Amino acid sequence: MERIMNFWNQISTIFLSFEIPDFLDICLVAFVLYHLIKLIRETRAFQLAKGFLLLGIAYILITALHMQASTYIFHRLFTDLIILIIILFQPEIRHALESVGGSSIPKFGFFTGSKNENTVRNETIKKAINDVCKTCNDFGQKKIGAIIVFERDTLLGEVINTGTAIDATVSKELIGNIFFPMSPLHDGATVIRNGRIIAAGCILPLTQSQTISRDLGTRHRAALGLSEEGDAVVVVVSEETGGISIAKKGLLERNISESVLREKLNNDLLLDTSANKNDPGVIKKIFGGLKR
Repeated sequence: MERIMNFWNQISTIFLSFEIPDFLDICLVAFVLYHLIKLIRETRAFQLAKGFLLLGIAYILITALHMQASTYIFHRLFTDLIILIIILFQPEIRHALESVGGSSIPKFGFFTGSKNENTVRNETIKKAINDVCKTCNDFGQKKIGAIIVFERDTLLGEVINTGTAIDATVSKELIGNIFFPMSPLHDGATVIRNGRIIAAGCILPLTQSQTISRDLGTRHRAALGLSEEGDAVVVVVSEETGGISIAKKGLLERNISESVLREKLNNDLLLDTSANKNDPGVIKKIFGGLKR
């Protein structure tokens, strides 16, 4: 009975000493853990994380049983755990940091530009989207392979440098010439930034995922690989089937129609101009030339 009373006294003491900073601390830890699990649950890091969890449980049991030799080995292992995590989870850590750096923030005019500037930008991008969708539909009927990348917040300078610089307005004719089967640029990816073709014949990183379908070709694997490393949206036309696919955030949606492709690209690429953004964007005025 005395033990029960002591237990309840300890519980009541915890609740009585519970303050707002404690609540915020719990919420922060829960938020970090939730997004960490969400980030790695569909990657190989999730299996590695489960392995580390099992090792941690084993370490607790070994320590409790006073197994000296095993405790020493596990102690040495966990001493270098941070280095092991950095080595084993390097791609996932990089992706996580890119996700944090590219996370959505309120699109105030201070960061993006005025409402009129965004409206003009949207018109340019919308025209590019329409030309890409029509061209991809034609490519699908003729079974001409293509891979087109729409850059978003994550800059693709490393990818662009692997290709041929173009910097031209998007048009059906230009895209058709780039991906014409005898063209020297048709095997690489074309990168579109702010509604303009920046480069063609670019080389994309291939996905390292072991769970994707084996019937996917190099273009689809490259599209997935790039989408895993940033927020780019990648459109692929299969040379074998003529099917149109779209890759985003490490996920590939296959065999979509022209109308569905247009809807998805509009949703992902066009800025919301409904809010009041009449003031010019100071940050854009200063740094706007960095993407050019």
